[in-house]
Amino acid sequence: MENTFGIPILPNNEEESLAKLRSLYLLNAYQEEGEFNHIAAKASNMFNVPIALVNLVDSAYVLTKASAGLEAVASVLSGTSLCSLAILKDGTTVFENAVEEPCLLANPMVTGEFGLRFYEAAPLNTSDGYNIGALCILDKEPRVFSQTDQRILQNLASVVMENIEKGVA
Repeated sequence: MENTFGIPILPNNEEESLAKLRSLYLLNAYQEEGEFNHIAAKASNMFNVPIALVNLVDSAYVLTKASAGLEAVASVLSGTSLCSLAILKDGTTVFENAVEEPCLLANPMVTGEFGLRFYEAAPLNTSDGYNIGALCILDKEPRVFSQTDQRILQNLASVVMENIEKGVA
């Protein structure tokens, strides 16, 4: 798949991860008020960032399940979304100043009108080990994000995942 990052953007276990995501029946569900929007709003407030999202990563699109600070966006191409990078590892993904990241120089979210500068994401990891999406926070200003902040975001992502697996979505 072509992408703006110049690296593969699907995990090594792509087929299994996608099968797991699809088995949760979340892809066709519309973004709605509820627990995930509450968690996105909490993340936005806790970290004092203007935007927080709960995103699910499918093969072609990244679907927004919940958002705070950004008008509802149904989906973006996986090749453009930084969440596609966030699911490639189990820890957090941090870009403190996106314009200084060589792999993001062609990304329209960074170079375009949106003007993304700060991005932090914790993967949504299922109980059987598949990263199916990410809880991410964004800002149009660069910022520093500590190890403690990263652990807190990972804990919030685990709350999202617990709700998904309980069927609270």
